[in-house]
Amino acid sequence: MAGQKRRALPGFGLSLGYSLFYLSVLVLIPLAGCFIKASNLSWEQFWHAVSDPVAVAAYQLSFSTSIIAALLNSFTGLIVAWVLVRYDFPGKKLLDALIDLPLALPTAVAGITFANLYGSEGWFGQHLMFLDPDGFVGHWFSEDGWFGSTLFTLDTRARGGPLAIVVVLMFVGIPFVIRSVQPVLAEFEIAQEEAAVSLGASRWQTFRYVILPALLPAWLTGLALAYARGLGEYGSVIFVADGIPGKTLIPPVLIIAKLEEFDHARGAFKYEEAAAIASVVLTMSFITLVLINLLERWSKKFEPSEA
Repeated sequence: MAGQKRRALPGFGLSLGYSLFYLSVLVLIPLAGCFIKASNLSWEQFWHAVSDPVAVAAYQLSFSTSIIAALLNSFTGLIVAWVLVRYDFPGKKLLDALIDLPLALPTAVAGITFANLYGSEGWFGQHLMFLDPDGFVGHWFSEDGWFGSTLFTLDTRARGGPLAIVVVLMFVGIPFVIRSVQPVLAEFEIAQEEAAVSLGASRWQTFRYVILPALLPAWLTGLALAYARGLGEYGSVIFVADGIPGKTLIPPVLIIAKLEEFDHARGAFKYEEAAAIASVVLTMSFITLVLINLLERWSKKFEPSEA
């Protein structure tokens, strides 16, 4: 029929039904099963499981290290993407291929590698002893140091502590930032920068008012993806963190511990408690992603309008 739009995949009802079925089997039903399992607990039992000091400390550690790693990746990833797009140099294709290595490499291999590198006898770790509690910098942040006794203590160890977790989360998350920003930079017209320079704009003004508005949505998307990737990371963290409850224990490890813990009073394993902790992490992750999505929509207001 003349004027009728033709689509490569006809049948909206069939396509939508298949999409919903696919998402339900792989995403919605498994996630709903987590909440259903946790609903077997009474409200008092649920609150006791999710508000345990060890669980709260695990939440704080996971979210804080993930956001720190994502923020650091947002800056380093932008610089790497800029270099790959704007400059030609020997080994550029090899460097560009290595960006995706953290996505293909098993995270357990990355964890073992970083644990060896930052160990007390590792290539990097043997030169970072000053970060230990008895080192110069570490003592300054300890309970006996000026910063620790005046403000708050900070674990600056290069291995076993939050700093090691941030490093491995940066490793697994940086490809998301680079691959999100790189296509936008490649399509950005350099003529807009040249026009800004011809009008007397400085380098910072050109970046702030011309380049950044175009990069901001993709940049925030990469930040969100890196944060979400770090939030769910498990394989590499267990090798670099010492897993001390209340200090360096992450939620996935706590969930596994609950699954293996036997409740002699009920004569069963603590599956419901593990599901309760998992549901809290899932809920907080979903809320965070919704907020980031709203932030991305807000940032699109600053995109340059097409002529």
